[in-house]
Amino acid sequence: MSPKNGEELPDWFSPVAQDALRYCRPREGVWVDLGSGSGGLGLALSELSNSLIVLVDPNAEAVGEGLDEARDRGLWPRVVGVIARAESIPLPDSSVDMVVSRGSIFFWDDPPAGLSEVYRVLRPGCRAMIGGGFGSSYPEWALKQFFRRRYEALEAEGEEAVCRWNHPRRPEWLAAQAREAGIGDFDIVGKSGLSAEDPAAGIGRWLLFKKVTA
Repeated sequence: MSPKNGEELPDWFSPVAQDALRYCRPREGVWVDLGSGSGGLGLALSELSNSLIVLVDPNAEAVGEGLDEARDRGLWPRVVGVIARAESIPLPDSSVDMVVSRGSIFFWDDPPAGLSEVYRVLRPGCRAMIGGGFGSSYPEWALKQFFRRRYEALEAEGEEAVCRWNHPRRPEWLAAQAREAGIGDFDIVGKSGLSAEDPAAGIGRWLLFKKVTA
């Protein structure tokens, strides 16, 4: 049953984490939640693995909240934080086994530069999943509620606000950022419209790529 207007929607980080494991098929090791905010996705990944999860975000307060939550859930010290932007990730070349980023690329100052950094830190043969969405197992009723609320808010701001939110979420935009970053081999999952009625809307829109084996 759908909730009443304003009722809190269920967490979407666990469904996205499950999709990341399905699409990236990572080995356990070092996994990065890029643009992590308070670490919702990274913590969900930590609960599904024994990997070291690195939360990377320029907001120190948000990262601190994520680390506090990791301690509360008994996930520390397998979750660590790094204060940095996507365009300058302070990790060594070829040191990361998976990079996942939900929702942050749309706000990076320089998306191609950020994607180049992701490619740099990945180990050869390892994958990244960059984009936005709720996960393929996210409840349909909650998805519809989210889109309804979001578009009501955007439409109240005017047509320009709707276009500003929609444009970077189009597959053509993600593909253009990947090409500019010099990533020649990539896939885009969720080549759908943005309507909640679209069967692929829950999956979202994700740029998937693998670092070429040296």
